[in-house]
Parts: sequence; C-alpha cells; structure tokens
Amino acid sequence: MTSRATEGIPALELARRAVQLARRAGADQCDALVITGTESTVTVRLGQVEKLIEAGSIGLGLRVIQNGRTAICATSDLAPAALEAFAAQTVELANIAAPDQYAGLPEPSHFGSAADAAALGLYDERIEALSTEEKIAIAHTCETAALAADPRITNTDGATLSTRIGEIALVNSLGFEGSYPATSISLVAEAIADDADGKKRPGYWFSAERSLSRLADPAEVGRIAARRAVDQLGARKPTTTRVPVIFEPMMAVSLLGHLAACATGEALYRGATFLAGREGLPLASPHVTIVDDPLLPGRFGSRPFDGEGVATRRNTLVEAGIFRGFLFDCYTARRLGRATTGSAARGLETGPSPSSSNLVLQPGQLAPSALLADVRQGLYVTALMGAGFNPATGDYSRGAAGFWVEDGQIAYPVTEVNISGNLATMLADIDGVANDLAWFGASAAPTLRIRAMTVSGR
Repeated sequence: MTSRATEGIPALELARRAVQLARRAGADQCDALVITGTESTVTVRLGQVEKLIEAGSIGLGLRVIQNGRTAICATSDLAPAALEAFAAQTVELANIAAPDQYAGLPEPSHFGSAADAAALGLYDERIEALSTEEKIAIAHTCETAALAADPRITNTDGATLSTRIGEIALVNSLGFEGSYPATSISLVAEAIADDADGKKRPGYWFSAERSLSRLADPAEVGRIAARRAVDQLGARKPTTTRVPVIFEPMMAVSLLGHLAACATGEALYRGATFLAGREGLPLASPHVTIVDDPLLPGRFGSRPFDGEGVATRRNTLVEAGIFRGFLFDCYTARRLGRATTGSAARGLETGPSPSSSNLVLQPGQLAPSALLADVRQGLYVTALMGAGFNPATGDYSRGAAGFWVEDGQIAYPVTEVNISGNLATMLADIDGVANDLAWFGASAAPTLRIRAMTVSGR
C-alpha cells in the first residue's frame, strides 16, 4: 500500500526522485521503474462468495550502471529517508558488481513517448468505477450460466472476476521520462461434469481484456466452460498412429508462445534456440505469418515504450513462412551487433530482457470446418498438458485431449494422449489456417492444421 510519506505523489515523480538520488550518490547511468496498482478478485462458487480480495501496491525498481557494472534493487519503502538510503545502497552494489561491456541505457535517439499511450486505449475508467456488488454479480452470472447449461454439470470450481487499475512510470538519467495508466479485467469459469466411470471432467473458459466493453458476455463464458466439460464425457484413447492434428485457436496460441521464447536475442546469444542461423530462410509453410505488435489499441501487450524507454514498433517474426528475425532489447542487441527492436520487458527486481508483446498468427481464408472436411482420421486438440518443449532443438512432446476426427466429422472425445514432433517441422507442415482469429490475453491465433504428427494412445 502507498505509505503516508508517498501518498498523493505521482509515480513519475517518484521515479524522478530515485534517479536524482542515485545520481547524487555517484551513479554513472541509472533508471527507475515505478509500478502502482489496485487489484480486486471475486470468486463465486455454488452461488456463494468464496473469495473477495482487494489490495493496493506500489513498488520501485532501480537499475544503476557504473562503468559496465550493474546493480538492480527494488523497494516498497518510499519514504524520503528510506529512498535516499536505498539509492545509495544500489550504487554501492553496482560498484562491486562484475563489469559487462554491453551494459548501458538506450541511446536517446531510440526513446519513445508516453504521449502515444492515450491512442492505445490502455485505460478504461469503467473498470475503476465497478462496485464490489457489480463484480460479484458478474461472477455470479457466469457461474449460474455454467450450472444451468447442462444437467450433467454437477459442480464447479467457481467463477472468478479480477480487475487491476495501475500506472507504470519510467525515468532514466539520459533524459527519458514516461508514464501511462493501464487497466485490465478478466473472467474465468471452470465447470465439472461426472463421467460414467466416476471421473471428473473439468472444462474452463476465460476472457481477459483491457476494457469492460471487450470482456466476453459473462453467461457465455460460463456456458462455454460447461460445454467443454460435457464434451469430454466418454473420452477414450485412440490407438497410436500418425495423423493430421488440428489445433483450436487457444491451443494454436500455445505454439506461438513456444516460438516467441525462441525468437529472442537472449535465446540467440545463449545458444538456446533452434532458430539460430535461420533468419531470411523458410521456416514455416507459406500459410504462416506471425507478427509481434505492441501498437494494437486496447490489447494486453500494447505499450507506448518498452521496459527501457525505447519506442515500440511492429515486428514481423515470420512472413509467408520466412523467418524474418529475432526480438532484441538494448543489451542483447549490443552483444550480437544488432539494433534493439523495442522489445524489452522489465520487472521491479529484474533487468530488461527481450520479450513479445501482442503476438498474432494472421488468419487465413478457410472456415474452421474446412480444416476437418478432408481429414479421414485425425486429432482435434482442445487441451494441452505438460511442458515438453526443448527450445534448443525444437523437439515437442505434450499431453493432449480433444476429439478424434473420422471422415471429416467429430467422432468421439479423446483424452490421455501424447502428441509429438519438432516445432520446425510442425510449422513447415501447417497446411491450413482458418479465418476464426481469437484473442487470449496478449496472443491471438485462428484454428490451424498440421499435416501429420505422432499421436500416442493405447
């Protein structure tokens, strides 16, 4: 919570003070990040309020760079005397750190501007105006719809509505200053159905947005969660085989996450990516174009400047199957002789590192049903489990559930199978991309089909 000593002081002013104090203590270069927030969480389960949490926070992260020696510290004690001591201690730590010739702040010519924040639609005053009663009502509507959707829904894990109203401010010693407010709202529901053999079949669905107007209808979120649970009743294992695999949009998003983790300058200089040496070469099928765009209005990953104050921009990772390049922050760019792509992410206690913002697999022209129509036998994936992905080699193996496809139609639900392959081969074997682009947080993808993967069952 904000202390009395900092009450009413804007986040940008706190960041300025930290930089001034660090410079006064002898810092060569420094930057300060302040993050403030008020969060609420409401969970309704079986018609009753099970959880109601409201909390506020403010924190400051300070990075000091002394002749290539870097120290990063964080604090929530922002009283004047405490902040002065904190800045001095951070400078002392930097003086004894190991030197790194690539450490440093961005060039001023790369700085972005917070003036662009308003156009990005990152703040919705309607979220701030929601009362506790209204939040409970939204969660209640969602869970009630899930329970009423089908008589086979016997239980739920509740419906949870979460909101956040906050501000981000960044100041550095080379003259950058920027701040912007941001809001978020999310709703998630999990419904449970009982199978004939006594197994519980859970199904969940969610919506997460920057603004209340974009949040999915609460009742529809509940109904979809219920349907996904009921659809898994009677699920069984197919025999082990090699067949086409179709990923629904939410599962296709998970493939984007694997690729993005490999397409960073950090992964490249550490030798921890299968994408090394592939820039400018075919990687995926011509159906595949993937962009990282922090300038999309109202989206979770949007931001006017990155974690170092660099202007953000749209970056194309894959264009019509060709791998166009990696995402860089200033450090990884210097280390590899490249230029920053404005892709630095930052936490209070961690330094900048390259990361994706809004990651989008561009939709195709086909209806989702067209991807099933010519499949004689195949798997339609609606759930993935485990973390079986090796970024250095691209090897992929994950537990899955969904539906078996026969003669172009959904035949029966499938559970406890494993799908395996190599991400590079999987991307190259995408032979269909649908037109049903759907957003899940900061990522979006349509339904896609991979020509063949190994499906391990019984």
